[in-house]
Amino acid sequence: MTREIEKAAGIPVVQIATIIPIMLTVGANRIVPGVAIPHPVGDPAKGAEGDLQVRRELLLRALGAMETELTDQKVFEK
Repeated sequence: MTREIEKAAGIPVVQIATIIPIMLTVGANRIVPGVAIPHPVGDPAKGAEGDLQVRRELLLRALGAMETELTDQKVFEK
């Protein structure tokens, strides 16, 4: 689906996901690894401030991924 959105509309798409092999199999171009299955975009165990920092870091990494030109799939690790 993400490849089709990028191809048809020219809009870069970033997947934040916890199970990277599935994202690679389904053809996602830009993949940002999430934290954990129950909380892919945060970590409530770190408290309010820690959770906010985790979310901020994921968002900034996803925005950086959107700006990156690709020729193949890429996982944007830390």
